[in-house]
Amino acid sequence: MPPGKVLQPVLKMKVDELFLCWLSESSTQAMLQDCLQRIKMPGGPVGVGGDAGQPGPPFAAPALACRPRGLDSPGAPSLSPASTALPLGAASSARSGPPVRGPRRSAGTRVVQTRKEQPLPPAASLSIPTFYFPRGRPQDAVNVDAIIAKIERTFAQFPHERATMGDMGRVAKACGCPLYWKGPLFCGAGGERTGSVSVHKFVAMWRKMLQSCHDDAAKFVHLLVSPGGSSLAQEDFIPFLQDVVNTHPGLAFLKEASEFHSRYITTVIQRIFYTVNRSWSGRITCAELRRSTFLQPEVPGSGFLGVSWQNVALLEDEVDINQLTEFFSYEHFYVIYCKFWELDTDHDLLIDAQDLARHNDHAISTKMIERIFSGAVTRGKKVQKEGKISYADFVWFLISEEDKKTPTSIEYWFRCMDLDGDGVLSMFELEYFYEEQCRRLDSMAIEALPFEDCLCQMLDLVKPQSEGRITLHDLKRCKLASVFFDTFFNIEKYLDHEQREQISLFRESESEGPELSDWERYAAEEYDILVAEEAMGEPWEDGLASSG
Repeated sequence: MPPGKVLQPVLKMKVDELFLCWLSESSTQAMLQDCLQRIKMPGGPVGVGGDAGQPGPPFAAPALACRPRGLDSPGAPSLSPASTALPLGAASSARSGPPVRGPRRSAGTRVVQTRKEQPLPPAASLSIPTFYFPRGRPQDAVNVDAIIAKIERTFAQFPHERATMGDMGRVAKACGCPLYWKGPLFCGAGGERTGSVSVHKFVAMWRKMLQSCHDDAAKFVHLLVSPGGSSLAQEDFIPFLQDVVNTHPGLAFLKEASEFHSRYITTVIQRIFYTVNRSWSGRITCAELRRSTFLQPEVPGSGFLGVSWQNVALLEDEVDINQLTEFFSYEHFYVIYCKFWELDTDHDLLIDAQDLARHNDHAISTKMIERIFSGAVTRGKKVQKEGKISYADFVWFLISEEDKKTPTSIEYWFRCMDLDGDGVLSMFELEYFYEEQCRRLDSMAIEALPFEDCLCQMLDLVKPQSEGRITLHDLKRCKLASVFFDTFFNIEKYLDHEQREQISLFRESESEGPELSDWERYAAEEYDILVAEEAMGEPWEDGLASSG
């Protein structure tokens, strides 16, 4: 039938005839009788007791029950041409008695009408308290007008009520922020373009900030993020860290060595992302900042010597930058950069696989070096195509190599060992790395354990939840992940572990309190060695400054 063409009367009569034939069937009558009795007796038993399986008394003139009252003859047409709206008007047509289909439809209509007459209570979701605050939980106690008034009084002390970068320290304190927020505040108000910030522009910016950002993490991201962004990229931290380099008293000796500013800043940025960016996305979100100690303090008593760390705030209170070992320590930067300089023979700030293999006297296996350069843990596709890694990648490598107990380092080496990227270390992958360890031990005239025996030891050490499969969760739960990794790709540390008893290793892993981390211990030792070498007349060619 062409689209849009309605049924013709002759065809409609045939449809009605077929319907009446169906209605006259005994099975149809029994079904309708059962339905009628259910409707009439809603509180009674379902069905008609034992009669449900037997045919009941036949309907009187079933065919006539569906016809209009005026049609007495069985042979007369069932509907006139004017009655073309049967599918839509069957429930309201005048009939000689209650038709068999009528009660079902009317009953169903009554149920719907009853529900409409009794409005439902408000949706349950409306009564659930808000629990997701991407920009921080709003605080009712914040007096915005009082804060703005304090800021305006501070600007009134400046010439023409305009603040330069040197004035932003007082503005930051008026805003209730740590001192070293002055750089982000200056940039957030557009000061880097004009060299100063007017009181009106700053107040408008800060009022909007207080209304939309309700905690330090949201405010910090809003101040530093690029236009249109919602998370921080590595380059977003440069203005903040450049101000730290320029004004922190613990870095005053670095002012004259401007060529090392960018390298110190790069080191700090990589350490921030190494610790804070737990998603490995290359962008730091508000949620990741809240979970870190970069802006937020730790739970009291959980930090070093029970101190509640808040690194950016401590920049103001701690004159010795080297005490801030998590991110800002110059001594740590000095160690990392010197180690990279030793390997980077052409000093182009890039190293290849052969350069990296020389680290720690070729302690790391060739297969692991290849995995590092495969892109499993490095960024920068252009550098990877050239078969090199940058100084930024080396920062991640060195910290992970010297401290295999942190969550990020465990993830780093797990990614390298997971050859097929399925999230599980199989026995094949473990054997792949252990084969080279065995060859290297043989070349040193040291008898290596057969792989089966070594595997049993490692499974006892890690105790994986699934037999024959080691997951990232298993290694994070295990307190001796460093022993596991060194067994498969670091020959020097593997031999060192073998010489020490397992009991002493467990004691070290379970010790709590003021113990230095493996990385802090390594950095302190190496820094002392480097300073001693410099004092003996072996300065670095480029004149790298030392804070010692």
